[in-house]
Amino acid sequence: MKISTFSAFKSRNYRLYFSGQSVSLIGTWMQKTAVSWVIYAQTHSKFMLGVTLFATMFPSFVFSFLGGVASDRYNRYKLLLLTQVASMVQALALTVLIYFKHYSVWHIIGLSAVLGLINAFDVPARQSLVYEMVEDKADLPNALALNSSMVNLSRLIGPGIAGLALEKFGEDICFALNALSFIAVIASLLQMKLPAYVPKPRTKNMAGELKEGFAYIKATPAISVVLLTLSSISLLVLPYTTLMPVYAKDIFKGNASTFGVIDSAIGLGALCGAIFLASLKPGKNLRKILAINTMIFGTGLVLFSHTPWYPLALLFVTLAGFGMMSQITISNTLIQTTVDPAMRGRVISFYAMAFFGMQPLGGLLVGAVSQWIGTPDTVLLQGIITIFIGGLLYRQLHVNRPVSLPLQS
Repeated sequence: MKISTFSAFKSRNYRLYFSGQSVSLIGTWMQKTAVSWVIYAQTHSKFMLGVTLFATMFPSFVFSFLGGVASDRYNRYKLLLLTQVASMVQALALTVLIYFKHYSVWHIIGLSAVLGLINAFDVPARQSLVYEMVEDKADLPNALALNSSMVNLSRLIGPGIAGLALEKFGEDICFALNALSFIAVIASLLQMKLPAYVPKPRTKNMAGELKEGFAYIKATPAISVVLLTLSSISLLVLPYTTLMPVYAKDIFKGNASTFGVIDSAIGLGALCGAIFLASLKPGKNLRKILAINTMIFGTGLVLFSHTPWYPLALLFVTLAGFGMMSQITISNTLIQTTVDPAMRGRVISFYAMAFFGMQPLGGLLVGAVSQWIGTPDTVLLQGIITIFIGGLLYRQLHVNRPVSLPLQS
């Protein structure tokens, strides 16, 4: 049967989640944009942009294993509610700091690290709970692609609003609006009607369950290869976004609005990529799509890296955003549709480690390299690496059997 781009919306719980999260994510992207702009405006250091990314994401790398075990051991719904409240408090703390102007960049970096710690528990709980929100499990790939559409629609809208707010009202407004946005997702979670939580018998301690999850991934090549590829892209390529303030301020001689527009262009491309993936029919070769879109990602970065004309650069960075989306969405889809339900939280924690954990290390690496060879050459190198990885993925299509979208009824 022909599938609908929005088939997952048949599930009431998922509709609630989607609507609440859509509002919250706009605030999240406003905060991310404001943090990057404040740090660069205060320090004029590309390396400090990498430090900020490191502080935000490295705690997720360190503690995501615990988050995955907690998601498998405890009530994921209550865990997700708790992380949303904690994220709201973190945004309020940033708002107060910026409003009273008694802060250093290290205060912002410290609170960014707190958010990273919260996300270590938030991501496994959130991704695992999506499976429970979707009534017809055949709609799960569609739900995951719609999630990516939601993230990137917010990435399209949030930075643009943030750029205007930074110019007209100041940084504190961005953080305050993010804090308010959590009311929407908390309200949507409270309205859900999920099956009653049944505690699972525990035969192992947390360390034993963590070891069990690692052994499962090692014994499942369909998952381990996906995680390895995502780790490489996250380490070497995805931190290119930390250099966008440099393009906005130094290369295109712009301001906060310029930075917001560049970030929104990346979001527009990623949104188009997510909608494309949500519209795929069953039986499509996901590995082939991943390989081709990885090369599109790299081509976009190569073309963007040295383009001096701002409108054309926006077109190329939009193309890069389109290709980038496959890395996140297809990887998540392959994992979610392959993993044993009993291992879901732990495996997703490894996914979070690959995606969130490698980026902070890459942020430090990219920041250091850009200080050495310059920002345009750094992005050019990242594009070449991405094309090479895409070529390797495409070459493997002739060796391994394709992985396709599961058939939906």
